[in-house]
Amino acid sequence: MPTIADIYYHLYQGSSLGKDPAVVLIHGAGGTHLYWPAEVRRLPGQLVYAPDLPGHGKSGGRGQQSIAAYAASIQEWLDALGIHSAVFVGHSMGSAIALALALDYPQRVTGLALVGGGARLRVAPQLMDAVESPSTYLKAVHLVVEWSFSLETPQTLKDLAEKRMAETRPSVLAADLKACDEFDVTERLGEIQKPTLIICGTEDKMTPLRYSNYLAERIANAELAVIPQAGHMVQLEQPRRVLEAIQGFLGRIRYP
Repeated sequence: MPTIADIYYHLYQGSSLGKDPAVVLIHGAGGTHLYWPAEVRRLPGQLVYAPDLPGHGKSGGRGQQSIAAYAASIQEWLDALGIHSAVFVGHSMGSAIALALALDYPQRVTGLALVGGGARLRVAPQLMDAVESPSTYLKAVHLVVEWSFSLETPQTLKDLAEKRMAETRPSVLAADLKACDEFDVTERLGEIQKPTLIICGTEDKMTPLRYSNYLAERIANAELAVIPQAGHMVQLEQPRRVLEAIQGFLGRIRYP
């Protein structure tokens, strides 16, 4: 897969560039593009980009310590690709980056889909402490994974997610959690005027359903899709239902 502006990305050409706005999938803290299941990375009839954020996966650079910095890096990457605007689908920290793009670079945003997101993303102090120590880093990764899946999730899926996150450099995950902990756009949600879909699993412990309800109540004309039998990693636990929600949303966007 290609790399541009030091960002590696997965590309699915289900549609010709210029026909409809591109769809950009932004993964969460400590993740890579593989935290989007193949069903979502290959949205039928869409041009889909799934980047590894700076310092993550196969991308170069270092992890950023603020959501604003990640949003700026995505904008620079879009410039390098020659993409003027896109529909941004963000999970967890990725949803915060998508919100920052809509607030600070609205001309780049055609629509938003926020998966397991929130206007604030406070991180448990014990997790912040654990991730910053080499002796407890793997314990921190294990905690993140345990809190991210529903009880019904097969252990094999959880083990794979834990293995992938453990490959992330400790400094990168620590920076990601710091960026999340300092993120707060509760007073700015009313500024968002882009079509917005909000997706949340009923068993999400990291960003509970009340976070998504808050977004839906304060973003104009936002749609809310609640997915049963799923936790914070709803897109991995219920990929078909998440795919259907995103497809329906894309079909309702009126493109210029």
